[in-house]
Amino acid sequence: MSKRQLNVRVDVATAEVARARAEQEGISMNQYIEKLVQQDMGETGRAFVDAAAQFMKEYESVFLAEFGGEREGAGTRR
Repeated sequence: MSKRQLNVRVDVATAEVARARAEQEGISMNQYIEKLVQQDMGETGRAFVDAAAQFMKEYESVFLAEFGGEREGAGTRR
C-alpha cells in the first residue's frame, strides 16, 4: 500500500499524550495516528449500518404494503 505524508499541527499537550500512547502500545507515532483514523472509519461504517437497520425495522410494514412479500431477486416490479 502506498503512503502519503500528512503534516498536522496540534497543541503541545495533545502531542505529548499521542507520543506517550504510541510508546505504551510499542508503535510509532505514525502507526498510532493511522490506527486512530482507521478506528474512526470503522465506527462511521458501523453507525451507518445501524441506522440503515433501524430504518428498515421502522418502515418494514410500508415496504411490505407497497411491494408485498415477494422473494428476493424475483425481479417483479409495479
